[in-house]
Amino acid sequence: MAPETTHANCLGWAARDPSGVLSPYEFNRRAVAADDVSIKITHCGVCYADVVWTKNLHRDSKYPVVPGHEIVGIVKEVGQNVDRFKVGDHVGVGTYVNSCRDCEYCNEGMEVNCVKGSVFTFNGVDADGTVTKGGYSSSIVVHERYCYRIPDNLPSHLAAPLLCAGITVYSPMIRHNMNQPGKSLGVVGLGGLGHMAVKFGKAFGLKVTVFSTSISKKEEALSVLGADNFVIHLMNGNEGDYLTGSLDFIVDTASGDHQFEPYLWLLKTFGAYVLVGFPSEVKFSPASLLLGMKTFSGSITGGTKVTQEMLEFCAANKVYPNVEVVPIEYANEAIERLIKRDVKYRFVIDIENSLK
Repeated sequence: MAPETTHANCLGWAARDPSGVLSPYEFNRRAVAADDVSIKITHCGVCYADVVWTKNLHRDSKYPVVPGHEIVGIVKEVGQNVDRFKVGDHVGVGTYVNSCRDCEYCNEGMEVNCVKGSVFTFNGVDADGTVTKGGYSSSIVVHERYCYRIPDNLPSHLAAPLLCAGITVYSPMIRHNMNQPGKSLGVVGLGGLGHMAVKFGKAFGLKVTVFSTSISKKEEALSVLGADNFVIHLMNGNEGDYLTGSLDFIVDTASGDHQFEPYLWLLKTFGAYVLVGFPSEVKFSPASLLLGMKTFSGSITGGTKVTQEMLEFCAANKVYPNVEVVPIEYANEAIERLIKRDVKYRFVIDIENSLK
């Protein structure tokens, strides 16, 4: 172990350098304040953000990094002012754990867009100057505002990926009215985010077309996820010509560099295109956007209000991510497999039964 103090109260797994290799690490969680909730973590999803900051891909990692921002657990203590939760409640924590709580966006429950910047669940700098540490750990203490109630009929291991992968596609779909039964949706990329976009699309009653670079995903997209159509990624702009002007919406989850213009031509007049991936650049001709009066926008996760709504929607409609549950000892291999896109479609770490 590499203790941060001699009286550490939390066990986690951390990366100490850009190799990203994770190993056991002891540290202290803060004392529970009046508005805080202390959570015993049972499950944590593995997200590409874990790769980014354990391996210092953005050159801003604050080692040691304890990753993980798809957190589910059980309340073990609440502060004296907390009235939304009680000991024993099934709860979750997503991609951020603090914000100014006073700007127009915070006041509207859209804290992810806080004008002063929301504080990331890990590798962020909190109000007291400490570096946040995430869900690859035995417990976490958060202000009750950034804690979500997990419905009783939503299993913990399936709830975890919803707190990043799920909300990242659900939030813009709701914002751009992509929940109108009978309309058509294109989903670019079929990974952790893409497969959730397909599931939400079908739950909303949309006709869903999946675009992927891998023909091997065709059977999975159509037979397992229930997509209506499958098209190999539009590399040259002609593979999907028959779909020109046929889609009401497109959700683009691809982070690898790709062309945008071929997809824009597939949108109907007034169609909406939302980018949630992180390619290195976005480039297309004005004509592909202007002709048809289309909308092109970007989005990241979601505010506390829409996140809670999503959890309740998923529970009510049995919209669950496809997951592979692994022990904490498998975390390094899981991250390497994630980099190779060798997962269908989200790893979830069983913290409760493996982090000892």
